[in-house]
Amino acid sequence: MTTRIKHLYVHVPFCKSICYYCDFCHRIYEESLCDKWLDRLKKEINDTCKDNYETIYIGGGTPTSLKCEQLERLLKLIYPFTDEVKEYTIEVNPESLDEENVLLFKQYGINRISMGVQSSDDKLLRSLNRHHDFETVIEKIELLRKHNLDNISIDLMYSLPDQTIEILNKTLDDVLALNVPHISLYSLTIEENTVFGKKGISNLDEDTEADMYELICRRLKEAGYIHYEISNFCKEGFESKHNLSYWNYEDFLGVSLGAAGKIGNNRYTNTRSFDKYFNEKDIRDEDLNLNNDEMEFENIMMSLRKEDGLNIEEFNHKYNCDLLNKYKKGISNENIVIKDGKTICTNREILNRILLDFML
Repeated sequence: MTTRIKHLYVHVPFCKSICYYCDFCHRIYEESLCDKWLDRLKKEINDTCKDNYETIYIGGGTPTSLKCEQLERLLKLIYPFTDEVKEYTIEVNPESLDEENVLLFKQYGINRISMGVQSSDDKLLRSLNRHHDFETVIEKIELLRKHNLDNISIDLMYSLPDQTIEILNKTLDDVLALNVPHISLYSLTIEENTVFGKKGISNLDEDTEADMYELICRRLKEAGYIHYEISNFCKEGFESKHNLSYWNYEDFLGVSLGAAGKIGNNRYTNTRSFDKYFNEKDIRDEDLNLNNDEMEFENIMMSLRKEDGLNIEEFNHKYNCDLLNKYKKGISNENIVIKDGKTICTNREILNRILLDFML
């Protein structure tokens, strides 16, 4: 019997400009190339999408870099699979969001917005090659609320070049004043193929980065946000249902260039190459069939990122094993506790080190 897949991710590989830190699958927007991509995406969706999804996430890239007619083409491709959708998210950048976009979102059932803010310091934003200022963020959040799109998540970054604790504190003041229900947090990771990587830009030192993370966690908690996952904070009831599917190690379908998916024991990533995507039948760059031990470890790794950890009974049933016995070295780590039938990590800041004890 085929298991129903409840979650869909759609990747939009276009941006108006390239942020200096970004290593996602993207290229500068071209209208004709985007039309060709939409034609190919239609075939991929027709071939692979078989379900009505409970969560849909359109990410990128920058979905709002598309012309409005192209964005509507995209939403029409997805629309047949939205009958049962509970959470439908699209990523936006402040400078490319307008009222025409918002009306389209409403028309096609999008009910959650993820906005790339990163910082409220305009000088810092320019150094990242971001093309908005914080005043624009305020205006666009007001626009979303005007149309009753209140389920808004914003992205924040820390450990940025020239960012200080004082700058970060001011950003937190400004962001908390927005009173959005969800905040996602990212530390700068410099990849070699990014502009920062090619320029030899370095991260801030580990102590400063740790201090920044601690400051953010403390201030958001004081403001009433729940730290429900290592890098995610929300007001009560506003957890990202789609991203929880990843952290709960559920199956999900990813379509378009650079998109990843997991179906059963198969984990795959689509090509980043437009030529391969357009011209070849096999569009996958990575296609792995995991054994039980590999799936168990990935499940543990993802679930321990969450505040409420890993449900032991569900894990044992899923893999026909005894978690507490098979992974007793990991369970005995001083940062792991068993509470209410769940395995919980009490020090998620050092989770990568703790996971070494769960490796068989």
